[in-house]
Amino acid sequence: MAYSQTMLVFVVLAPGVVFSVLALLWLVGWTPRERVVSRITGAVFSASILALAVIIWRLAATGAPAVTVTFGNWFTVHDYHFPLVLMADHLSLPFLGMTLVLSGLIGQFSATYLHREPGFLRFFLLLHLFAFGSLLAFAAGSFDLLVGGWEMVGITSVLLIAFFQQRTAPVENGLRVFAVYRACDIGLLVGVFAMHDWAGTASFAGGLPSLTGNRASIVCLLLLLAAAGKAAQVPFSGWLPRAMEGPTPSSAIFYGAISIHAGAYLLLRVQPMLVQSGLASAMVIAIGVATAIHGTMSGRASADAKTSLAYASLTQVGVVFVEIGIGWKAIALVHILGHAMVRTLQFLRAPSMLHDYHKMHSAIGGELSPTGKHLEELLSERVQLWLYRWSLDHGHLDTILDRFVIYPLMRLSRLFAKLDSMGLSLSGREAPVPRHSAAGQGNM
Repeated sequence: MAYSQTMLVFVVLAPGVVFSVLALLWLVGWTPRERVVSRITGAVFSASILALAVIIWRLAATGAPAVTVTFGNWFTVHDYHFPLVLMADHLSLPFLGMTLVLSGLIGQFSATYLHREPGFLRFFLLLHLFAFGSLLAFAAGSFDLLVGGWEMVGITSVLLIAFFQQRTAPVENGLRVFAVYRACDIGLLVGVFAMHDWAGTASFAGGLPSLTGNRASIVCLLLLLAAAGKAAQVPFSGWLPRAMEGPTPSSAIFYGAISIHAGAYLLLRVQPMLVQSGLASAMVIAIGVATAIHGTMSGRASADAKTSLAYASLTQVGVVFVEIGIGWKAIALVHILGHAMVRTLQFLRAPSMLHDYHKMHSAIGGELSPTGKHLEELLSERVQLWLYRWSLDHGHLDTILDRFVIYPLMRLSRLFAKLDSMGLSLSGREAPVPRHSAAGQGNM
């Protein structure tokens, strides 16, 4: 078992080590060639996949339920302690495998896709940091450590949305996604705090914290807020089409495969607690159904391939939420893995999808019939037009997010900036002059 523990530590830490080394070398002025970066990326993910295969083989041979690695506590304050525990069990292993395989695939694809791109090294640094954050979140043995990986995934998502920083739109949209993440992640932080206060621990390496009744419902609802924000579920779906500003490979791995399923993983992890709360289970099902309907309708009204694929992902993740709420844990897990693989392929093929469509159109010698036409004919023309306008505006969710999430957070940030300037003035120090970019002078 000690050998399996070593392999698990290698699987989780390898991308993080590569990120740290390349980032330090970049900071001291050495920029490696593209071929070196791509070969290092391929070698690291290939070795990690082999290490994970060894873990799975040894678990199957010994019949052990999980591999657990305990490093003690990072720090302890009175009764609170932050445990550093890694765990690979029947739930985390499929997510670890999915992350490694798809991250390695995206790395090889991006070596050609981003060839001679000025931000080539920056993209691969963020890819390794994202992989490290995802692996840490999926292999964490406590919710405290899961928060660390969760935040790494969020910040890399924002930075990759704003990857083409020379343009205004990617930066604006990255800030909007960051605001939604901040608002929803409050649920995860407060939920973990509640576990510590009511159960004395947030570790699940030996089983979930013992909570029942109203306390279980409150914790599940708080975690549902975080899961819905990360998975772009209703009413937080408005940021998803804006996230398509990033490069196609990052769109594939974030919003087609891994990041968008992180919320589902969180709910699967607390599913035994979710079963004890009828209210929380009903909320998961309701949000999933609403998101599936919203994603289907908005996707049909989308004008570009990447946005329509993003809404297709939204629809499938909504169905996964319904499966989790019902209690179909195994079905939800298989659905996630299958959807991640298919959607990644579709995103990577998105640039050539229009060309393939025209070839198919010419081959059959006529127009391709749109799907769902028989359902539209059941509605009157007036209702069809209203639904089309509603779908074209993505269900007005942008307006809702702006009014209740984005603008309040921006006003709060400006208030804190003013208070900081006042504090510097009172202390006699000179406040730094803010650099207002076009992104900061727009609708934000």
